[in-house]
Amino acid sequence: MDGRELVRSVKVFGTVQGLRAVRSAWRRRRTDAWGLPPRGAERARVPGMVVGAEPLPGGGVVRFARSRLRVRVAVGGSVFWGWDGAEPEPSYALAGPPPEADPRAELEPDMDGGWRVVSQRVTVAVTRHGAVEVRTPGGVVLRRDLPPRWWEPVDGGPARWLQRAEVCADARYFGLGGRSSGPRLRDGTYRLWNTDPRGSFGPGDDPLYITMPVQLVVADAGAHLAFYDNTWDGRVALREGEEGAGSGHDRPGTVEVRVSGGPLRCWVVVGTPARLLRTWTALTGAPALPPSWALGPQHARWGFGSEREVRRVVAGYRERGLPLSALHLDIDHYDGHRVFTVDKERFPDLPGLAGDLAEDGVRLVSIVDPAVKAEPGSAVYETGSAADAFVRDARGRRVRGVVWPGECVYPDFTDPGVREWWGGLYEERLAQGFAGVWHDMNEPVSFTPFGDMTLPRSARHSLEGHGGDHREAHNVYGLAMARAGYEGLRRLRPAERPFLFSRSGWAGMQRYGGTWSGDVSTGWPGLRASLSLVIGLGLCGVPYSGPDVGGFDGSPSPELYLRWFQLGAYLPLFRTHAAIDAGRREPWEFGPEVLGHARAALLERERLHPYFVTLAQVARLTGAPYVRPLWWNAPRDRALRDCGDAFLLGDALLVAPVLERGADRRAVRLPRGMWYDTVTGQAHEGPGQVLLDAPLSRIPVLARAGAVVPVRGEDGGVELEVWAPVAGRTGGGLVVGDCAGVSGRPEVERYTSRLAGDRVVVERVTAQGAVSAGRPVRLRGGLPTYE
Repeated sequence: MDGRELVRSVKVFGTVQGLRAVRSAWRRRRTDAWGLPPRGAERARVPGMVVGAEPLPGGGVVRFARSRLRVRVAVGGSVFWGWDGAEPEPSYALAGPPPEADPRAELEPDMDGGWRVVSQRVTVAVTRHGAVEVRTPGGVVLRRDLPPRWWEPVDGGPARWLQRAEVCADARYFGLGGRSSGPRLRDGTYRLWNTDPRGSFGPGDDPLYITMPVQLVVADAGAHLAFYDNTWDGRVALREGEEGAGSGHDRPGTVEVRVSGGPLRCWVVVGTPARLLRTWTALTGAPALPPSWALGPQHARWGFGSEREVRRVVAGYRERGLPLSALHLDIDHYDGHRVFTVDKERFPDLPGLAGDLAEDGVRLVSIVDPAVKAEPGSAVYETGSAADAFVRDARGRRVRGVVWPGECVYPDFTDPGVREWWGGLYEERLAQGFAGVWHDMNEPVSFTPFGDMTLPRSARHSLEGHGGDHREAHNVYGLAMARAGYEGLRRLRPAERPFLFSRSGWAGMQRYGGTWSGDVSTGWPGLRASLSLVIGLGLCGVPYSGPDVGGFDGSPSPELYLRWFQLGAYLPLFRTHAAIDAGRREPWEFGPEVLGHARAALLERERLHPYFVTLAQVARLTGAPYVRPLWWNAPRDRALRDCGDAFLLGDALLVAPVLERGADRRAVRLPRGMWYDTVTGQAHEGPGQVLLDAPLSRIPVLARAGAVVPVRGEDGGVELEVWAPVAGRTGGGLVVGDCAGVSGRPEVERYTSRLAGDRVVVERVTAQGAVSAGRPVRLRGGLPTYE
């Protein structure tokens, strides 16, 4: 660290806090110097030639001269392979035991001395040198993982490894968690290490808060999902392929995964995008179902400062006829930024405030940070110390870092006992009247002017009893904290669905809630990045997410704020938020014109509330995200694969946000079929590109011909908005109502629409056959009558 870094740390964190951060950084370096000896000389290893095989259920073990490979095809077609004894469990990603092996899949000899496992949905071939090929039933190679390479320290320790793979020349890459440069991931290297980016971020900033070794690869030959189940620090280098011209040869796309330790094991799923997500969530767990109110508009600010200001803001929404379902309190409501406390001077009666807001239909949501102030006498610190709940270093001393309260210690959420202790602390939040929580700073963060802002890599963790250090635990720290909070809320309020979302996480985090963008920068690039994050996370199995509308830092222009607001109205988590010095984010702060247009967006969100409830239930039942890329139903459409500035909201709606300053028209790429402009009613035929009006008052939203969309009627009940189908084609849609409690199974209503002469027929599909819709129907798209 040089003098400029010291000055920067003081400017960022304040004089005392900055000096604490410097001291913490030096302490972390000393801790790692003692706890992580140098790797020293390494010995490289490759599998060598095949020497034999042993059949097992669903596949078997292929033995090589210097390694062995376990291959297993499960019921449903998911493929697992692991080197050197790596098995599916233990795993932080999996929701339970792995699926049973497919009894019909058997290991058998293949050509040229290799072996293969053939199943109904996929064929896995292992070459004599150790390459693993995943093929379609027709024999097309979708992915070829080349023989891996390990580097093992001569004096012992974790081996780092490299796995290269080849994919189709026309393939496009998606996934890897929350990436601001997506949703299509271009050529480059992406780090697998959950990271606070030291302030706000925009497109190209990498890594961010949620990284996952989950790749979704889409090509003309088919789509597949590959998941390297390893929590260690790593990097993924992507390079798209190139198709040959004439008699030229194709250059395949390449994926290169480098990981600093841990097992080399992988899951691969083949099929349509819908099938990939269905199988993925079957492996990693169904998404937690948010309460119905969490699908409405929400408001947050770091710096409300007092109960009086909170009441003023809520009254402002009500006086102006603006819907509001929740208000979020940031760390400024804590006493000295200490978690599970309340500043009694600023918020003298927080339960009373929560009760008053609840009468107006507004819930309070609390921030929860993992860092606990190292302060003898404070309740959380004392009970945690008594439970030996805090992370220690290799010498057995508690690891200390610097966060908002000052010098802090960190719970070890990879210990089941610590998770139970921490989950019990949420009783205080519930007693204060909070209806939900959002986890922040849980990468975890320790302020430092240089290096990664996190704990020493040598810090010791339980890791469910098998023990290890922060190199293995870092990426799952936020996931384990979310589990602690979610399970604690379930125990404390068993009849209610918890509402929890987390800034950091890993594969499987959807089991406990959703996430948000984190500190996205205020600006047009930040607006674009926030959309990329939502689409990319949805493809990794996390359907409930959204950005800080308006950006976290800085002051958005009225136009930027409104365009962000209009986008947010169609995203699962619709929340305005800003930093303490970034100004207000209430719609009326940007002038009467913006207020009028923001009101229209809010009212449309409320009108679509039954549709969002349906999408939430569908996500839980099938894994399909609310927000889907345009190629979701047409993965072979190359133009759609390259389009990242619009999205499908479920199957019925196409949303095309305005992402550029001053734009009042924009080009929209349409999937196949007829699409209606939901404002003008004008019909457009896809596939192809159209130019649509995008005045400041709205963004283009189109409805698929034949779609049946549940909306809120004027009487507050659910009615069916039906967009006229095209002659010779049928349409349809689902209505899934909110179910009470945590585990209640909802009733799924299926509807179809079709043309019969000049009339639209809308019917409900039941086990006994088609019957009349039984709900009010509102016909859109030009035809005046329905049956």
